[in-house]
Amino acid sequence: MRKTFQTLFPDTDESIIRHAYSPYRICPVGAHVDHQHGHVTGFALDHGVDLYYIPTKNGIINLFSRDFEGQVLFTMDDLGEKPTTWGRYVKAAIYSLSKNYELENGIQGLISGSLPVGGLSSSAAVLLCYIMALADVNHISLSEKELIQAAFEAEKEYIGLNLGTLDHSCEVLCRKDNLLYLDTRDNSYKLIPSPENMPEFDLFIFFSGLTRTLINTGYNTRTDECKVAAFSLYAYEGLPYTVVKDMRLRMVHKTVFEKWKDKLPEPLSKRAAHFMSEHDRVDDAVRAYAEGDIAKLGKIMFESGWSSITQWESGCEETIELYNIMKTTPGIYGGRFSGAGFKGCCIAIGDPAKRDEITESVSRRYLEKFPELTGKYSVHVCKTADGARRIK
Repeated sequence: MRKTFQTLFPDTDESIIRHAYSPYRICPVGAHVDHQHGHVTGFALDHGVDLYYIPTKNGIINLFSRDFEGQVLFTMDDLGEKPTTWGRYVKAAIYSLSKNYELENGIQGLISGSLPVGGLSSSAAVLLCYIMALADVNHISLSEKELIQAAFEAEKEYIGLNLGTLDHSCEVLCRKDNLLYLDTRDNSYKLIPSPENMPEFDLFIFFSGLTRTLINTGYNTRTDECKVAAFSLYAYEGLPYTVVKDMRLRMVHKTVFEKWKDKLPEPLSKRAAHFMSEHDRVDDAVRAYAEGDIAKLGKIMFESGWSSITQWESGCEETIELYNIMKTTPGIYGGRFSGAGFKGCCIAIGDPAKRDEITESVSRRYLEKFPELTGKYSVHVCKTADGARRIK
């Protein structure tokens, strides 16, 4: 990264180059519930996004990427039309920070991710790097809460994704050898340390070879269906409701859902059923982790994955095939889709003693079914790690 940086900007004194880093994240259990103010779990990975940068005067933004073509070059007072390229994320970061702070200095830099895009919240990691860098060069001190909120608002308000705070919270709050247990209703959280009896485990990332942009999937539609379901259940029960956009399934008691679920249209009933069952699975998963019961945690992950397929109705032929292969692979305790589940990757918790066998078996069986993805599909083995930070 430093060598590439100095090739791009040859007049830069190496001693002044700064470094922001954000890890990718996975959510073992807690799929598709953060935007409904549910409980979620998370690990930060020991892979992520690196941004090497220096300050610029007059608000100039000058960026290159090792993952995408082209150059991003503009001044911060000219946000203009939202770009469709990778440059929209630095504009989103500027938009979010500018709501509360005056930005004078820009950044010149190089950004790079260490894993394929798709299901690991790479967009949140990129935003966190840009926000940390812009805050740094403009002498802005952000708390962890403020950093999370800035990245969340950038992605929701500027990028246009109706998400919750899971991604940004995981990538900031997580710590190595701890499971994050986050309540997205009030953003309270606990870090559950690995108990002494917890077996060592690997975090497998099986990249399907297919990428996607959530804006172009059914993600926003499903979050809207959840809000309509909550609104409808309140109406059936005779409870005082507010406008649809402010309703969340976390507001609905499970007994109310059971009483009226048959009156909901099938898509709405399925989304609500997933939320209710996933809410219980998260609490069960946290207890299993605290007790060092990796087998039980894995079983709950598989149950979460099945609900994502049947109730949330996400996934595609390739990721569903990966899920089914993982379920029948010795050494894998549990797994499911990562992220929203539309293409991207699947994640699994596995036995390090069977790492090679797991990699070989899953890869062989998957590529036998989809030989056209040879060279695009990949496997990555990770461990837990600390959250986003500037590296000195």
